[in-house]
Amino acid sequence: MAAFPFEIAATDGAARTGVLKTARGDIRTPAFMPVGTAATVKALTVDQVASTGADIILGNTYHLMLRPGAERVSRLGGLHRFMRWEKPILTDSGGFQVMSLSNIAKVTEEAVTFASHIDGSRHVLSPERSVEIQADLLGSDIVMQLDECVAWPAEASRAAEALRLSARWGARCKAAFGEREHQALFGIQQGSTIEALRRESAERLVEIGFDGYAIGGLAVGEGHEAMCEVLDYAPGLLPADRPRYLMGVGKPIDLVEAVARGVDMFDCVLPTRSGRHGQAWTWNGPINLKNARFAEDDTPLDEASSCPASRDYSKAYLHHLVKAEEILGQVLLSWHNIAHFQALTAAMRAAIAEGRFEAFRRDFRSAQRTG
Repeated sequence: MAAFPFEIAATDGAARTGVLKTARGDIRTPAFMPVGTAATVKALTVDQVASTGADIILGNTYHLMLRPGAERVSRLGGLHRFMRWEKPILTDSGGFQVMSLSNIAKVTEEAVTFASHIDGSRHVLSPERSVEIQADLLGSDIVMQLDECVAWPAEASRAAEALRLSARWGARCKAAFGEREHQALFGIQQGSTIEALRRESAERLVEIGFDGYAIGGLAVGEGHEAMCEVLDYAPGLLPADRPRYLMGVGKPIDLVEAVARGVDMFDCVLPTRSGRHGQAWTWNGPINLKNARFAEDDTPLDEASSCPASRDYSKAYLHHLVKAEEILGQVLLSWHNIAHFQALTAAMRAAIAEGRFEAFRRDFRSAQRTG
C-alpha cells in the first residue's frame, strides 16, 4: 500500500485530475512544484509562494548537502522548519546536479563520487546516502531515488546502461527507505527517447514498487516535439493508480501537452529564472518587459489574477524596474510567473473535471505566441 493515497477525481481522455494526500496537506493534480533549490524559491518569501496556490515545492539535495549541509539543516529542525514552509516538500536525489554541475564526477556501481562546484571538496553520493539526506536529515515528504540521467542524444547502449544502473540503485533506495507512514519514495523511469528502453525501465521500477513514478531524462535538449513523442507512450507504461511526475518540465505548453498524455506533476526553474531576466508568462505566451513597447503601457500583466504582482503593477512600471535593474522587478516578475503557472494548473484541473480539456488544450495552443 502506498504511503500517500492518490485519489483520481476525474479523467478526460488521458488527462486526469485528483489529489495526492500527504501528512502535510493535499496536493491537487495536475500540480506544478516551484523549485526551491537552496531552501528558497528564488526572490520570493514562502508566504508569497503559498499565496499563488502552490501545494508543494521542490528542494535540491545536491545544493543543500553542500551548503549549508544536510546535517546542519537537520540540527536546525529539518527543511520545513528551516525555510518556514509547512506544506509538502519533494526533494530530488541530487544525481542530476552531480552529473551536470560537478567538474569531476565518477560513477560506479556503488555510488557517484564528485567534486563540489563551490569549493572543489570531494563527496560520495550513494543510493543509501541520498535517501538518508532526503528522508532523515532534510525530512522531505516525497523522496526521489538516486538515478543516472544521460544527456540527449544518447546511444542506445549508453541509455540502457544508465537505466539498468538506475533500476539497481532504485532497489537499493527502496531497501534503505523501508516502510514509512508519513513519507513517500518515487522511482524514476529512464531510457532516453527509445521506447523499448522506457518500457524496460518501467517494468523494472514496477517490480520494485514505489509510491509514485517519475519520468526522467527529458527536457535535456531533445525539444518539445521529441518530448511529446516520448510522452505519447511513457506515462502509460507506469501504474495508473499512482502519480506520474515529469521532471524538470517546463514551458506552459509543455505542461498542457504532458497533462493531455497522463502526467500529474511537474517542476521547473523556468518561472523564477524568466522573472529574473525580465520575462513574464501570460495566457498569450511570454513577453519581454525589457522591450521599449512597454515603456508607457499602463495595463497590468493579468487584471483577472488574484496575485498582486500580476494585477496591481503596470507593465510600464515593471519595464522601468527591469531597465533600472531594480531587485523589485525580479521579485514581482518571479511572483507573477509562479502565480501564472499555478493558475494554469488550476485551469487544467477545472477543464478535466468538467470534461472540456480537449477544448481547453486547443484554445490554449492557438493563443500562444513564441516571442
